[in-house]
Amino acid sequence: MITALNVIAALLTIGFGLFGFLAPAYTANALDLAPTKSTMGLSEMRASVGGLFVVTGAVVLWLNTPMAYAMLGVVYAGAALGRFVSLALDNPPFVKALTFGGIELVLALWLILANMNRAA
Repeated sequence: MITALNVIAALLTIGFGLFGFLAPAYTANALDLAPTKSTMGLSEMRASVGGLFVVTGAVVLWLNTPMAYAMLGVVYAGAALGRFVSLALDNPPFVKALTFGGIELVLALWLILANMNRAA
């Protein structure tokens, strides 16, 4: 059961990343990010929202160790922390930010708690 949920979490990570990697304009729009006079924003979407998550998820699957899955959880914990700090300081669209932050928090908690004891 743990292994199956770990693999699903890694595949979700790759799936989330593929949106940013292959459809950066769509992803930017979904995140309420507006284009500017350059295409640097699309480059950033492909890099930080796309490729970073695709490669992280793929390497976690390749390594297939409890520590790799726990570290993926740490990545999601960082994303959730940033999202919740943003809720407190930036007044983003509440439901959207809370939904994304909630997904990140659930993935973080699962991946860390299910794998830290196994990693030792």
